[in-house]
Amino acid sequence: MPRKLISSGSEFESKIGYSRAVLDGQYVFVSGTTGYDYESMSISDDVVEQAEQCFRNIESALVEAGSNLNDIVRIRYILPDKADFEPCWPVFQKFLGTARPAATMFVAGLLDEAMKLEIEVTARSKNTTHAV
Repeated sequence: MPRKLISSGSEFESKIGYSRAVLDGQYVFVSGTTGYDYESMSISDDVVEQAEQCFRNIESALVEAGSNLNDIVRIRYILPDKADFEPCWPVFQKFLGTARPAATMFVAGLLDEAMKLEIEVTARSKNTTHAV
């Protein structure tokens, strides 16, 4: 099966040259995803609300790839302010409590100061023809 590229419609995808997600073999790789709401074209000031939106954006990409949040095997959190990590834990538990993927948290600057969180995931594909 050839690679499938998935777009969110973000202007950054074409400007920078990346895809929101890539289905390749037995895995779905989801790019770093922020809490930007593409329906309202806005981003909340609240890190917890951004975390919720991150997972809605990630879930949308995974579903388009034929996968879902329970198939996540690896997650990376990137936050400019480490103090914002713990307030997000209930959101992480809500969306990942079943999958319980391997996880890493980084403290680093993000592209826009309005972004308080970026999340990158790797998930298994539901397509069994790619099983090893």
